[in-house]
Amino acid sequence: MSKELDKLCINAIRVLSADAIEKAQSGHPGLPLGAATMAFTLWTKMNHNGNNPKWDNRDRFILSAGHGSMLEYSLLHLFGYGITIDDIKNFRQVGSLTAGHPEYGHTKGVEITTGPLGQGICNAVGMAIAEAYLAEKFNRSSYNIVDHYSYAICGDGCLMEGISGEASSLAGTLGLGKLIVLYDSNNISIEGNTDIAFREDVSKRYEGYGWQVLKVEDGNDIDAVSNAIDEAKRDKARPSIIIVKNVIGFGCPAKQGKASAHGEPLGAENVIALKENLGWKLEPSFYVPDEVYKNMDKYIGEGIWKEENWDELFRQYSGDYPELAAEYVKWMSGEINKEALDSEDFWNFEDKPMATRQSSGIMINRLAKIIPNLMGGSADLAPSNKTYMNDGGDFSAEDRSGRNLHFGVREHAMAAIANGMYAHGGLKVFCATFFVFSDYMKGAMRLSALMKLPVTYVLTHDSIGVGEDGPTHQPIEQLAALRSMPNMTVFRPADSKETAAAWYYAITNGETPTSLVLTRQNLPSYKESGKEALKGGYILKDSKKEVPDVLLMASGSEVELIYKAADELSDKGIDARVISIPSFELFDAQDEAYKESVMPNKVRARVAVEALSSFGWHKYVGLDGEVISLDHFGASGNANELFKQYGFTVENVVDKVIHIVNK
Repeated sequence: MSKELDKLCINAIRVLSADAIEKAQSGHPGLPLGAATMAFTLWTKMNHNGNNPKWDNRDRFILSAGHGSMLEYSLLHLFGYGITIDDIKNFRQVGSLTAGHPEYGHTKGVEITTGPLGQGICNAVGMAIAEAYLAEKFNRSSYNIVDHYSYAICGDGCLMEGISGEASSLAGTLGLGKLIVLYDSNNISIEGNTDIAFREDVSKRYEGYGWQVLKVEDGNDIDAVSNAIDEAKRDKARPSIIIVKNVIGFGCPAKQGKASAHGEPLGAENVIALKENLGWKLEPSFYVPDEVYKNMDKYIGEGIWKEENWDELFRQYSGDYPELAAEYVKWMSGEINKEALDSEDFWNFEDKPMATRQSSGIMINRLAKIIPNLMGGSADLAPSNKTYMNDGGDFSAEDRSGRNLHFGVREHAMAAIANGMYAHGGLKVFCATFFVFSDYMKGAMRLSALMKLPVTYVLTHDSIGVGEDGPTHQPIEQLAALRSMPNMTVFRPADSKETAAAWYYAITNGETPTSLVLTRQNLPSYKESGKEALKGGYILKDSKKEVPDVLLMASGSEVELIYKAADELSDKGIDARVISIPSFELFDAQDEAYKESVMPNKVRARVAVEALSSFGWHKYVGLDGEVISLDHFGASGNANELFKQYGFTVENVVDKVIHIVNK
């Protein structure tokens, strides 16, 4: 009888999804109808508690195929997460908890924002890495305090996206045995049968990655799905993919198995046909029988019981390992030692020229001592990015205690994995590559910003200063692109102390991801720089006059040019104010009085210098000012020669200023 009730619950998911999408006249019914059995069976076996969606030791569930969001909302409703029938009726409406795609921080129980296909699998890899690292750190004999799985449901589209291959390859290499992906294999995409573009043998691909591959031939066979999940969990040495053969739009006679079931409402007549086919009451819409809720009480009760058992285990653990338990609570709360970050040692550097990538490397190792749960790595560029934590060890299949991650040459997946690590909880996370390759990461970086996940992106080799590697490796438009991204804070520091400010902000702000844009070449150290950089823009060297003749502004390596130019201009009778602007976002966030004190409106003679695209600087220089920039690609050759060739010299800055002041 219980299995019949489970089938009733599964059909409730199908009907709620169809009704919600029909009412909204928008959405994707194919996946919720086809994958309902698979998803419901998984949720009945997971460790989770709708009364406390943030329970530390819950299993993490990610709907990588986020377009099928009504599947997740229906599950959240049935499993007691607080999603009501009224919420489901408001699917895809402004302000609703049931948005078009699952949104992290908006809907309780949604572990991470998904929708861009392939991202969710990578997020799950990140969560599995976090679980493995935390388990190694905190678990003790008889006390598996950290002991949960990361599950993802993906579709054909997720596996077509290259990002999923990057992450899956790394997951196999790392032997993430507590990662389980359920693949909704229905052979249909928006344009038709997947044969038109996707004929590979997924099972062989994942075997090649080092995964356990399991198959379920009938996705509506509850026992087969359940047994496959159990088998996946038994293999602790390899991640598992369960290939489940489902029928898209299952239950709707006119739509099932067809591309038209994917991304459009079924239509009123087809919704009726679906309900008739499932033996469902036709009216009212959104009808769910009482037997469904009574059956769900059992599963909800099991979730509560599982958390209560864990709470008791943690209570005993706290008695036997009080210091470790206190540290666990601190890590999971996100607390950091702010006092150590404010100490003089944190901000102090030798007074010598240094590349900001090197300054950042020093900061990472300082932070590693202050923040024991700092974890991160590079896309096979740690020696160049200066991101290696010297005493941190390497995270691997053989050693889960290492804090340094080796992502391999996988930028896109790396950023998405970092999102998953941070969203899991318990870690402070960074990742790194050359700045020009932020293009590969942009989709995942955008999701960091959207979710307000304070992942730190270390982006080195920031301009034509890369030199001989040439235009393929010399970023031009990337800085403007990141500055244009909402809720992304971008720092391009001019020296070591500004780099310290960038890291300080990245670690403490808690609201935005931060991109640290760093040089390969050495830069001078300025006695005037420091914590003022946290305002985003500040007076590095002031004019003698209360109202300067000209405002000189720059970021990063070009601050050296305006700093030296100010001295030469002084000899020519022009009084300049030197303004360092490491972060547009933070400067723009200051109050009007502060911005006026730095850039007086009455001073219209302004010159900005940055060896990247001019886009964005015009808001500071105005109609009368000028930007010395690079609005074309670079060239291969010695960096110093390139800077001279493209006008990034003190002499050119002085000439531009004289022209502007005298016109």
